Amino acid sequence: MQNEAGEMMDLYIPRKCSATNRLITAKDHASVQINIGHLNESGVYTGQHTTFALSGFIRAQGDADGALDRLWQKKKSEIKQQ
Repeated sequence: MQNEAGEMMDLYIPRKCSATNRLITAKDHASVQINIGHLNESGVYTGQHTTFALSGFIRAQGDADGALDRLWQKKKSEIKQQ
């Protein structure tokens, strides 16, 4: 919800799983959020990062590693990362 000034006024904005697009509820204590840093051609951190959120459902199925790899391969080509 936004006010007249265009500022977000919601107290709680739920996250979505990056792999399944499911909502990650407040009670999902098995969910994780991972930041992957971007590197330049020399392998030095540029100060930027990409955030992925994985739900507890994906982690319980054992698909978190494959999902994270698939998401990063897609994102890597978008940001021209090697």
